[in-house]
Amino acid sequence: MLGTAPEIAAADFRLCNNTPGKVGIALGYKDNEGWVTEGWWNLSPRSCETLLRGNLVARYYYVYAIDYDRGGEWSGKAFMCSRDKEFTIRGTEDCLARGFDRTGYFEVDTGEQRSWTVQLTETSDQSPLTPGGPSLTLPQTGTRPPLGLTPPPTTGSQRR
Repeated sequence: MLGTAPEIAAADFRLCNNTPGKVGIALGYKDNEGWVTEGWWNLSPRSCETLLRGNLVARYYYVYAIDYDRGGEWSGKAFMCSRDKEFTIRGTEDCLARGFDRTGYFEVDTGEQRSWTVQLTETSDQSPLTPGGPSLTLPQTGTRPPLGLTPPPTTGSQRR
């Protein structure tokens, strides 16, 4: 008897930009060799991007995002390394001494799920949320990105 193979659900770490502006995304996570931060993914307004493919191997991931159009940011208190151009940085210690920026990323607790989607929204945005992740809001006033932080090149939205 012939049958169809069951569909396997994608297990990825995704981020959706539910704002009217273009955003840049940096991601921090722990792999088999330790902590790593990567950036930048450029997300068009009202779009989603898969940042990591496959089953999630950690419970906690860390995200920093900037709104290129209005100058706001989504940040947190988990300090990791970044820079204003495309990067992959191993380790989270001594960022400034190693020539990188020290940036506050926000923590995403996936609850050990196999896949997760983070939704970036604004406080004035009342659109419905997609299940599978929290909504993070950008203050209406916004904050300016660190001086010298410029948008990465706009050639493609995906780093990898």
